[in-house]
Amino acid sequence: MIRRAKKEDIDAIENLLKQVLDTHEKIRPDIFISDTTKYSKEELLVMIANDEAPIFVYEKDKVVGYAFCVINKIHSQNLVKCLELYIDDICVDEAYRNQNIGQELIAYVETYAKEIGCDWITLNVWAGNNAAYHFYEKNGFIERKTFMEKRIKEGE
Repeated sequence: MIRRAKKEDIDAIENLLKQVLDTHEKIRPDIFISDTTKYSKEELLVMIANDEAPIFVYEKDKVVGYAFCVINKIHSQNLVKCLELYIDDICVDEAYRNQNIGQELIAYVETYAKEIGCDWITLNVWAGNNAAYHFYEKNGFIERKTFMEKRIKEGE
């Protein structure tokens, strides 16, 4: 079952956030800090109540996946006006992967985006996270732009 997250889901969401951090920290230990999470409990409480940034959870016998979304209204002088649903974060518990849960979350988000009139669904994927990149490709995502960096300060 996929549904909006509620405050009772925060512990499960935090566990999934830690799994995402572990993946990212292995790829980019120069950026990510071990044993942290992207959001605090307090931030999650606020986010759960925000209709402009819905969090959807996949519940089996417990919460085993999530999709953090943000609705963006694109209004720029040089861009076509549109409504975009940005997937800020998506995760399926390691123990539940390869059971089509990720595909179901993406399909649910796509249906939701269509229902609210979105023109696009967008997301970012870290370079080096090949499994995620291929998952997104398999689910119909294509590259829009590339974010590049050049390190100018040596790490401490």
